[in-house]
Parts: sequence; C-alpha cells; structure tokens
Amino acid sequence: MTNALQYICDSEGQTVSVVVPIAFWQELMAERETAYLLSSPAMKERLLKARKRQDGISLEATCEKLGI
Repeated sequence: MTNALQYICDSEGQTVSVVVPIAFWQELMAERETAYLLSSPAMKERLLKARKRQDGISLEATCEKLGI
C-alpha cells in the first residue's frame, strides 16, 4: 500500500488541500474510532473484556442463524 499524499496548491503556491489514498484514510479513521472508544473508561473496560472472551459462535454459524 502506498501512502503517497498529493498536495493541492492554489495559484499563489499555498497548500489548500490534500488527497489521501483511501486505504490510508480508512486506517486513520479506524485508529481515530478506537481512540474515541478507549477514551471512555466504561467502554474501554467493555472492549477489553470482549477481547478476552473465548465463548461465542463462528461466523458461519451466525450467518446460518440469520439466514444469510
């Protein structure tokens, strides 16, 4: 994946915009969302608890239960 940013300048040479590759943008947004969720002590506790959870059902079983 290339993270080459493209800068757009106006006629005076001032940078006015940046074009960001979509994969890089999605990665940035995912990191931002994670940081937001972890900023809440209650949500952080829930996420860490869920991460350690070992029970559950497979994706295939879930799709079967949902009929998809």
